[in-house]
Amino acid sequence: MDYQALYQQKLTTPEQAVKAVKSGDWVDYGWCTNHPVALDRALAARKDELTDVKVRGGVTMWMPEIAKADDAGDHFTWHSWHCSGVDRKIISKGMGFFSPMRYSELPRFYRENVSVDVAMIQVTPMDSHGNFSYALAASHLADMLDRAKVIILEVNQNLPWVYGLTGCEINIADVDYVVEGDNPAVAQLGGGGEPTDVDRAVAKLIVEQIPNGACLQLGIGGMPNTVGSMIAQSDLKDLGVHTEMYVDGFVDMALAGKLTGRNKALDKGRQVYAFAAGTQKLYDYVNRNPAVMAAPVDYTNDVRVLAQLDNFISINNAIDMDLFGQVNAESAGLKHISGTGGQLDFVMGAYLSKGGKSFICMSSTVTGKDGSLKSRIVPTLTPGSIATDPRSCVQYIVTEYGMVNLKGLSTWERAEALIGIAHPDFREQLIQDAEKMHIWRRSNK
Repeated sequence: MDYQALYQQKLTTPEQAVKAVKSGDWVDYGWCTNHPVALDRALAARKDELTDVKVRGGVTMWMPEIAKADDAGDHFTWHSWHCSGVDRKIISKGMGFFSPMRYSELPRFYRENVSVDVAMIQVTPMDSHGNFSYALAASHLADMLDRAKVIILEVNQNLPWVYGLTGCEINIADVDYVVEGDNPAVAQLGGGGEPTDVDRAVAKLIVEQIPNGACLQLGIGGMPNTVGSMIAQSDLKDLGVHTEMYVDGFVDMALAGKLTGRNKALDKGRQVYAFAAGTQKLYDYVNRNPAVMAAPVDYTNDVRVLAQLDNFISINNAIDMDLFGQVNAESAGLKHISGTGGQLDFVMGAYLSKGGKSFICMSSTVTGKDGSLKSRIVPTLTPGSIATDPRSCVQYIVTEYGMVNLKGLSTWERAEALIGIAHPDFREQLIQDAEKMHIWRRSNK
């Protein structure tokens, strides 16, 4: 097959390609760094011709052009699978909504539950075999594109080519249109600044629990990144990676010689992930690097896969949690912040692993908008808050005041343990609240 000839046949302008979108269509922008740029701009220019166009995306790194106009919501409705700060702004504008999911199930959603009229994503340039790499986001893209009635690719020469499992590339033969955009720099996700003393205290408690040869998953945020930095500077060795999101902390560990993956029962020697976002350092590291491997999220996050990886260590953040052990990692009351993502997948998967441990980490307090200090450990979750991890699944909880394992504890033991790692200023009130809820037993502690 003459792939170059086929490429030229399907090559068109962004303006021509987006004519495939009709009023009432479901349009998919893919995931994170793969969101289109030139195609998004061309679609936004058609705003006044269209109504009721429903667009899906997730972990949005920049404001889409279709969401910028004052009357954008009269023409487009945004649907986010997982919210970033940009997604929250679109939702607050009144034209966006969140789509709840457990991330490992997202590919199946496309196979069984949702429709896609037009899909448009950024990809790498085509190789000599007619393939384009999904670059930094394998995620659910293969199933999403398989479902799409029309597929439009936007080539970006700056995207890294990432090796991976089936479901990480698409062939020109399966594409309807190709456009060549402006080759924008890949959007970067910062590390969140220097770690705080609280971050370091929490990270230290977790790193002490990680054995040589462990397999790691890190969530997004300052504390997991601080754990990664500490591991890079530690004496730990022969660690592996099997994670949902690949972040700069893994690159630091790899460059420090900590990641060999030689003890992994699956994908030995490979750092496995569903999508990646970080600084240019990360993008340069993963580009055509055989040490890393992209994979669809129904592989990376499947608890049945995680259970086969011994000493699997999962480290994630939380917004707050209650004395029953319910963890909220996605909303502040009714204000939506992120999503379930893969946190519950990894909480369950780590516990199923031989020697595995799941850690939920958070600072003991947060400063409110009024400047007052508030406890992250609360009697009950604020009405409207989402229980990301049910109390039956949670294992280790870590604050700067200590670490507790909730497995096997009764309601009063949980309350006592959690109050013991709450900020001292709030402990007496939490005891009184626990008493009112009949989950407190006078003890010698």
